Amino acid sequence: MNTTEVLKEALAALRSGGVILYPTDTVWGIGCDATDPEAVARVYEIKRRSEAKSLVLLAADLDMVARYVRQIPNIAIDLVEVNDRPMTLIYPGAIQGPYGLAENTVAEDGSVGIRIPLPGFWRDLVARLGRPLVSTSANLSGEPTPRRFSEISEEIRSAVDYCVPAALERDSTGSASQIIKVGLGGEVEIIRA
Repeated sequence: MNTTEVLKEALAALRSGGVILYPTDTVWGIGCDATDPEAVARVYEIKRRSEAKSLVLLAADLDMVARYVRQIPNIAIDLVEVNDRPMTLIYPGAIQGPYGLAENTVAEDGSVGIRIPLPGFWRDLVARLGRPLVSTSANLSGEPTPRRFSEISEEIRSAVDYCVPAALERDSTGSASQIIKVGLGGEVEIIRA
């Protein structure tokens, strides 16, 4: 399989406002450009999920995170530097609107969950996109999270614009990331260990 060609096809779908099905460093996900509100709305529609529930995003690095949150708490920098497993941080002060994230990616309190994925196809994809990527599990809301491509329903598979080949799941951990909410004053709340 030619990973360069797969990246090119996935990026073309994302840049045209499409939704993709892809393996992440954790589980299989549905994704789109997190700055495109119409694409994000499609993700909610595909999953049959309430827009009241915010989404996790992937960023290539802390520099990308810094473009979409007002301030990165120092504790977040420390956590990213020492972490060696998938970790989603919930940052306060998401930047929304025409030069920021789609409003439908941000929680009611203005926070946003962002994970810098472990190295692999998924990080390359986000880096080449140049913007955060929505990363929500590839299942209908309320159904089990698919850890492998074979567990994804046909309804989900047929609803996306592009599907990354299943062979790329080889480096996924198959388990959800830890989730930690951080505050500007150094506050840390572990949501999921």
